[in-house]
Amino acid sequence: MYNQRFLRVACVAATTLAMFLIATNLLAQPSRPGSPSPADEAAYQESVQRAVDFLRTKVQAPDGSYAGFAGPGVTAVVTTGILRNGRTPNDPLVAKSLKYLEGLIQPDGGVYQSGSLYRNYETCLGVLCFREASRDGRYDKVLDGADRFLKGRQWDEEEGHDQTSLYYGGAGYGKQERPDMSNTQFLLEALVAVGNGPDDPAIQKALVFVSRCQNLETEHNSTQFAPKNPDGGFYYTPAAGGSSKAGETPNGGLRSYGSMTYAGLKSMIYAGVGPDDPRVKAAYEWVRKHYDLQSNPGLGDAGLYYYYHTFAKALDAMGVDQVVDADGTRHDWRRELREELLRRQRPDGSWINEKNPRWLEGEPSLVTGYALLALSYCRPATQATP
Repeated sequence: MYNQRFLRVACVAATTLAMFLIATNLLAQPSRPGSPSPADEAAYQESVQRAVDFLRTKVQAPDGSYAGFAGPGVTAVVTTGILRNGRTPNDPLVAKSLKYLEGLIQPDGGVYQSGSLYRNYETCLGVLCFREASRDGRYDKVLDGADRFLKGRQWDEEEGHDQTSLYYGGAGYGKQERPDMSNTQFLLEALVAVGNGPDDPAIQKALVFVSRCQNLETEHNSTQFAPKNPDGGFYYTPAAGGSSKAGETPNGGLRSYGSMTYAGLKSMIYAGVGPDDPRVKAAYEWVRKHYDLQSNPGLGDAGLYYYYHTFAKALDAMGVDQVVDADGTRHDWRRELREELLRRQRPDGSWINEKNPRWLEGEPSLVTGYALLALSYCRPATQATP
């Protein structure tokens, strides 16, 4: 069942990407900026091996978890990153973590720690991990249950919120947490991972919320914030009075920033929004104006590795090989991101946000997981793991 649904989603995504490339005139560019050298592949492989060795020998707990004090989300991120870099579910390192996550599958279909306040978040990350490990269908029933769980916890009419509500369609950390763009992007990614297409009601509901997180006034977004800072980027949430981790403009607008803009752009693609849509055009223009691998635009060094992996996922989903920035400079983003990550890797094979531990980026397990995820989208030989 999931293989058929996954193929249907892939076909829709391929059509959308082709349309995007035509609309942005990227089909005229070379399909790849250049042939990778054996040295590039060797450096990538050596980096991944050092990271895996660090995880195996330094931080994985006997029960297979990573940073278990923070719940299962870190373990799911790390294990997904390892799987996406060529390890199999039968690798002892991976198998131990999968067994740990299996122990957190709940009767309601969620994947979370008992008593957790972050059930949506943990389940979404669990879905992405089990999807990577289920190429042979071993976790199809788990994914089916998680799909029902997540759809049942999305903010909609069942929670007393119709389409006029700024909560509508979004997802928060848990059932009662107000929705935000970060959790909603993970919801959309999880829904697509289990085979839902753009026409699925839950995905279209999520698109309503995503559109309202953009600083762009359209027929899809009439929030009070849209006209105050109309730069096309995305912020954290319009719900509960609105909030941006980058702060407010002098007139009360919510500032856009990098990680949420890439999250919003990726989410619109997953939801089937086409390249001619003003929302996609405006978001991509923001990307061109703020292309940066030294910082999370708008937030500096805060959430830097979360930004790297969201940046990679979004541009890969778009099918873009080069980003032409506002100054006309072409960026081979895969090569540039790969080189930046390898430069930042520590001697022990890990990564950590040395300047800013905000949002758990002082935890090497999580940050190493983020880095492995990002690397999986810019591998030199294959560019991205299927």
